[in-house]
Amino acid sequence: MELSYWDAKAALDWQIELGIDEAIGDETVDRYALEPARPAEAAPTAAPAAAPGEDQRPATPPLPVVEKVDAIALARQAAAGVADLGALARAMETFDHCQLKAGARSFVFCDGNPDARLMIVGEAPGRDEDRLGRPFVGRAGQLLDRMLAAIGMARDATDAERAVYITNVLPWRPPENRKPEKAEIGMFLPFLEAHIALARPELLILMGNTPCEALLGRAGITRLRGQWTEVLGVPALPMFHPAYLLRQPQAKREAWADLLDIQARLRGSH
Repeated sequence: MELSYWDAKAALDWQIELGIDEAIGDETVDRYALEPARPAEAAPTAAPAAAPGEDQRPATPPLPVVEKVDAIALARQAAAGVADLGALARAMETFDHCQLKAGARSFVFCDGNPDARLMIVGEAPGRDEDRLGRPFVGRAGQLLDRMLAAIGMARDATDAERAVYITNVLPWRPPENRKPEKAEIGMFLPFLEAHIALARPELLILMGNTPCEALLGRAGITRLRGQWTEVLGVPALPMFHPAYLLRQPQAKREAWADLLDIQARLRGSH
């Protein structure tokens, strides 16, 4: 049945209201089909025609291959080439394979006297440390200073006999002071080992679980504390972190016993 002019117009108006604004032929159009070849004088060499039934869409280009970076191997290379503490600090600060660097304010390398007989290894910078660029300067650091003073030691002492040298496993603050991840610890372990080798302390204190995980491969500070071990040929003693002592004051008795043990070792090594 033929449509009248007015019926055809009404049908067209209805389609426009539905949003149909393009005329479509009786047969479907393959929009992915190859374009017709250009005139011979301007066209490049034509590709062979696809066989009937074959997919005529152009092949999707392969995704670029992203080479995986072995950050730990690169850290070993960077740490192996340092000759002194200044070079080590520069190598660590310019090491760009740790995402913590992007969110931190300050690079926190060390504090105290590098000639000290006693070296302390903590976990990572906190908010105050990130702000000031020095390790152990918040409430936990203030408690640490009082603990050291009780056995006649101080980070600001110029005399190597009474001085203390302090660093952390990580030089960058983890977000929200979260515990460092294993990959982050492994990434900075070569730098930490180089740090200890260059400082050459007589005794090491491993403050908390993270230094124990990094240098001993073990965790569980309540079991490890008070038991002397060895790290890179240096006598080392795991101790409670001062932040833990602030939360658990009853553990200060064990910490005091560890401090007296350290004092005895330092006096007995003369």
